[in-house]
Amino acid sequence: MTDNRIKAAVIGAFAADALSLGVHWVYNTGVIDKKLGRVEHYCDPLTSYHKGKKAGDFTHYGDQMMVLLESVSGGGFDAHRFAEMWRTFFADYGGYFDKATKTTLENMDAGKGLVDSASDSDDLAGASRLAALVPVYHDNLEQLVSAARAQTRITHNDDRGILGADFFARTVFAVIDGQNPLAAMQAILDTHFSDSAIASLISVGLESRDRDTRETIAELGQMCSVEAGLPGAVHLISRYADDFKTAMVENVMAGGDSSARGMMAGMVLGAAHGMGAIPEAWQTGMTASQRISALLDHL
Repeated sequence: MTDNRIKAAVIGAFAADALSLGVHWVYNTGVIDKKLGRVEHYCDPLTSYHKGKKAGDFTHYGDQMMVLLESVSGGGFDAHRFAEMWRTFFADYGGYFDKATKTTLENMDAGKGLVDSASDSDDLAGASRLAALVPVYHDNLEQLVSAARAQTRITHNDDRGILGADFFARTVFAVIDGQNPLAAMQAILDTHFSDSAIASLISVGLESRDRDTRETIAELGQMCSVEAGLPGAVHLISRYADDFKTAMVENVMAGGDSSARGMMAGMVLGAAHGMGAIPEAWQTGMTASQRISALLDHL
């Protein structure tokens, strides 16, 4: 069962990103309702941010998680290897360049060093790539946490973002070990983050578990920041601890930066329920499905 949970953590995160592509950064949920109805399948993007992308593709977040997965297939996480592969990937990338990416690339080009060029972006996106580390470090919490923090810091050198990577790394590790997602998050908050800069964000997410998702994420914020995205991801995991598919659909229907918070929730809930919880059409419908499977088989 452990191998199934590990694979589902990775596929769950990628599926969350692919499902988000169609409405990523659409903040008006009325537009989502009108244009697509309930989003339960992969769609072409509504916005121009992801021009050239098609249903089943990833956003630029998922694309970067793929780079991280490819980098660890070379023998575990190495910050310089990932940074070099990340930089090379964007040399001829046709997708969207967000501010964190542009700033990090500019710093690299200015000679600041591959692992010292990060932006100060507080977006959750940097941390949300961490599912790619799970196949390598699922049995070593210290290494998983260290790698999760380090890979985040390559592009997003923000204290709360790095803490967020730490929190979700500990959460997915506990869930792979068989713990209930909600219980795991509460315990990790109490034992490791009660006095941290993200304690209130985790608590707000946990306390919102009985509330409507669209209303809750509208109040927490649909934005890319850790301030909004972290409690949003915690809410999704808490409210839909027993239902991977509904969590992913409700995430997308809430609008905004559905990708980053969805990748975190998809990783944890995938780990909780295994591959059987991820719709077959979502697994096979990903453009990179065979590529991901080959990398996972190698790992």
